[in-house]
Amino acid sequence: MTLHENEVRADETVVRSLLREQRPEWADLPVTPAGAGTDNTMYRLGDEWLVRLPRTADKARAVRKEQTWLPRLAPHLPRRVPEPVHIGIPGAAYPLAWSVYRWIDGDEAGPATVTDWSAFGADLAETVRSLHALDLMGAVRRDELSWYRGGSMRACDRWISGCFDDCRTMPGLDLDVGLLRELWREALALPEPAGRQVWLHGDLKPTNLLVRDGRLHAVIDFGGLSIGFPDAEHATVWDLPPEARRAYWDAVGLDEVTWLRARAWAVAVGVSGVSYYRDTYPAFVRECRSRLRAIQTAAGPR
Repeated sequence: MTLHENEVRADETVVRSLLREQRPEWADLPVTPAGAGTDNTMYRLGDEWLVRLPRTADKARAVRKEQTWLPRLAPHLPRRVPEPVHIGIPGAAYPLAWSVYRWIDGDEAGPATVTDWSAFGADLAETVRSLHALDLMGAVRRDELSWYRGGSMRACDRWISGCFDDCRTMPGLDLDVGLLRELWREALALPEPAGRQVWLHGDLKPTNLLVRDGRLHAVIDFGGLSIGFPDAEHATVWDLPPEARRAYWDAVGLDEVTWLRARAWAVAVGVSGVSYYRDTYPAFVRECRSRLRAIQTAAGPR
């Protein structure tokens, strides 16, 4: 499945070619598909490893970032995070940087795996608080550690407004685009964040939250790791049921203005996802639509 115009093809044959060149001791291990997201394609390698191959050159920038910072952040976090075991370089069959991580057992967060959504929301809040409290260790918001979700909403307004326009033209979308746009505009009028900049995961959606025995076990995919203001970090709780959302709010102690900005970021990421992936990634569009409907329901009639 191709999602981006400049996407680089990656399949089992590519994985085996890279392994023969760079890790021949792994080249004969079983290679099986392990999922694909908007940024990477994954393959399980034997029982112990996971291979991640970025879809585009831009996404490949995250490889070095994760290799550099995850070993330094992991000891201070209450849940498991990916452990890099190999820094892959471009090869004959694949022109981008790639990576191998230790496999983490767990299932995607959802109704079939989470036993107590309130406890899950509190677990996620604990993880987020721990990440945001970490020392920056000399890191600053620039280059690969600067991402739009840690910055100003106003800087994104032109782009997001275009996404709203796209959504208005889509038949059968079943969303109140006018209401969602109103929520976005109301947040733009709020004061800009002015507190301490922190470490951000960047994309704490359910597919990046692994569950074992009904509880949050690990947080994966730190490709959006950055430094910035935390408002957008809280946006993905709109992907969770209301009881998880309430527990998260209480545990993090968000003030009303921060919560409204977080909700607006959730709207922005949702409408941009629907707009960009409308013809290429229907499963992801469904995720975005579900998030946006949850926001609409919670906002109530206007």
